Amino acid sequence: MLSHNGCQKLREFTERSYKKTVMEVASGVWFVLGYGHSNAIFIEGQTSVILIDTLDSRERGDCLKSWIQKTTGKPVRTLLYTHGHPDHRGGAGAFQEEVSEIIAFKPKNQELKRTEALREIQTRRGARQFGYTLSDEEALSQGIGPREGINYGEHRSFVSPTIVYDQDCVTRAIDGIELELVRVPGEAEDQMLVWLPQKAVLCCGDNYFGCFPNLYAIRGGQYRDLASWIDSLDVILSYPAQILLPGHTAAVCGRERIRETVGNFKNALDFLLTKTLEGMNEGKSADQLAAEIQLPEELSKLPYLGEYYGCAEWAVREIYAAYLGWFDGNPTHLHPLAPQIRSQKMLELMGGKDRTEAAARMAFEKHEDQWCLELCDLCYEAEPDAAILRLKAAALDRLAEEETSANGRHYYKACAKELRKTAGLD
Repeated sequence: MLSHNGCQKLREFTERSYKKTVMEVASGVWFVLGYGHSNAIFIEGQTSVILIDTLDSRERGDCLKSWIQKTTGKPVRTLLYTHGHPDHRGGAGAFQEEVSEIIAFKPKNQELKRTEALREIQTRRGARQFGYTLSDEEALSQGIGPREGINYGEHRSFVSPTIVYDQDCVTRAIDGIELELVRVPGEAEDQMLVWLPQKAVLCCGDNYFGCFPNLYAIRGGQYRDLASWIDSLDVILSYPAQILLPGHTAAVCGRERIRETVGNFKNALDFLLTKTLEGMNEGKSADQLAAEIQLPEELSKLPYLGEYYGCAEWAVREIYAAYLGWFDGNPTHLHPLAPQIRSQKMLELMGGKDRTEAAARMAFEKHEDQWCLELCDLCYEAEPDAAILRLKAAALDRLAEEETSANGRHYYKACAKELRKTAGLD
């Protein structure tokens, strides 16, 4: 979301949300916040420790291991991965020598075949989204947590699960601790909910955390089924939890507060899905709906729905693409002109490249940065030019300062750096 003080909002959210904390939230259950990009939870059993997620790097996993040993004096024998994202299992190597069981779920729906053919572009776009080429001051945070350790020369250390369940619910007793493990697709298809009935503690992974989620990740990827995610939030709400421990951001304490918080989170997702589908059915385009649909104020003003990670506008576009595909129903768009030909014709209509470039510079002077970017793209598609790249980079940098989403900010800043390098400035 763009805001005149977007950078300041993101900075303030980061500073108040990720103070380093190791807190015993229930007897024998510790919550680790702020020591990695993601959180970790460890549970003391009779002779060993059960660890839920491992932070994002081997080095941070080593620190976590020291905390666990210092706190309990017991080895970690069981690991549970709430899901397969690297920031939740990158520290697993620190526990490899002592662990005897690593538990995960199989994805409810498998990744599209041949997705591996997109590794290069997804890696490149992912680096922009997460700000891997940016300094701490440029990046500020990664939205839902401190920056990953790989930004500081640390390393991911993955260890594969030894048990991968393919059913939706598994009940286990491990070293005196009762656990209910439930597959709840949402942000990931293999997302795991961990219910500790003896402790009234629910670990929900990334299906809830304290800011607006990535219903669509701008690095690209398969559709995150919002209807299924909403169903999974209903599952979370069905448990009589007194403590809710998310994979990112702070714990939620108290039964009523959990019901209110997760309920509002669910209502926000449901609102976006419902309104987008209604608008699609009326024949509106993705552009129209993205411009029109906003969360109602009673939801958007809630501190745990701030757009510091995902963005409602991106979610609307993703819903449209998932349900109706690329075609917006306008026959003009069935066989559009190639981008270069269209740009050349538009420039002719607008009085030529020089005049259009001058209009782009005027838009920049007026702080009409999005219009400046669109004019720059017209000029560059018709005729590549280093001066246009420099202007576009300047507009991207300025938009980055208005962006509340860490992902959006990083993408603007990273692309501005790339354009300057292409233009020979770096």
